[in-house]
Amino acid sequence: MCRLRDEKGFDAFKVRVGAEVGRNHDEWPGRTEEIIPTMRRRLGGEVALLVDANSCYSPDHAIEVGRLLEDHGYSHYEEPCPYWELEQTKQVTDALKIDVAGGEQDCDLPTWRRMIDMRAVDVVQPDILYLGGICRTLRVCRMAADAGLPVTPHCANLSMVTLFTMHLLRAIPNAGKYLEFSIEGADYYPWQEGLFARSPYDIHDGQAIVTDAPGWGVEVSPEWLARSCYMASEAA
Repeated sequence: MCRLRDEKGFDAFKVRVGAEVGRNHDEWPGRTEEIIPTMRRRLGGEVALLVDANSCYSPDHAIEVGRLLEDHGYSHYEEPCPYWELEQTKQVTDALKIDVAGGEQDCDLPTWRRMIDMRAVDVVQPDILYLGGICRTLRVCRMAADAGLPVTPHCANLSMVTLFTMHLLRAIPNAGKYLEFSIEGADYYPWQEGLFARSPYDIHDGQAIVTDAPGWGVEVSPEWLARSCYMASEAA
């Protein structure tokens, strides 16, 4: 992360705390309590720090971790409680000053309406593909805009979802501060390697540039398509 800060100009980083749906357990004992101050110490005060708890905590424990984050100058606390328990997340949001974020898992528009109306989060994070496309995501963005909430979409890999998100952020008035941009490589997402004839994901001075080329502005590599597996399903 220090190398990316210095070479590419990244000025914000996000890491996981807790364990995915971990019922208050960590990936290993003491990891969260160690990584929070270490990130701040190593990356310095000019870099924004964000965390994702992936539905790990009960409200009481989430608030404890949130106060530790506040003490070290973090600015974004994602999915602190089980994402389907909106009332639990709201308890955390109401108790803390740090921005609480969520919504990546949600694809039901009435649930989005309830989440926004009750102010369960400070930042909404729809995933364009989980939610069902650009049009449905724009509906969520409008709900959030009407409520005065920013939108920082979830996009966890460098497939088309990040490209869709880049275009979306240019098109809405309430875009959040950041584009979520994966730094995991081929070991984590081997299928994303070589997807595009020319990658649309060059970073200059910490920013991604959205192409003005026709359509989405990319060409999927013929070689990538040729080595892909094709599957078809039929109704019984």
